[in-house]
Amino acid sequence: MGQKVHVVAKPVQYTWSYGDGTSLGPQTAAGGSLPQNRWGEKTATSHVYTQTGDFPVVLTTHFQGTYSVNGGPPLPIPGQGQFSAPPQTVSVWRSITRNYADDCLRNPHGQGCPGVVPPAP
Repeated sequence: MGQKVHVVAKPVQYTWSYGDGTSLGPQTAAGGSLPQNRWGEKTATSHVYTQTGDFPVVLTTHFQGTYSVNGGPPLPIPGQGQFSAPPQTVSVWRSITRNYADDCLRNPHGQGCPGVVPPAP
């Protein structure tokens, strides 16, 4: 009774579930966000969705730990603990972009102007 227990948990691996039936890991790279000027850059945790829609992405972190009692030596905790973050929804969209040289004020029926049907891709 009255024992002082100190626990240290260290993240050692990560598993990504991309919400479309695919996953990555466990691996040692956690991944992270990129600044907007680097969007589209391939990373260690990149994923390409083949369909559009909303997908629940989950990151599971695998921990290994040690504990000590009353200031004694650190002892290993057998196995790993796994904790999953709450799902985060990723919305995947596809779009077609076209550039037009027409000026809709001078030629309101030009391609790309409101009400004008664009040519088939």
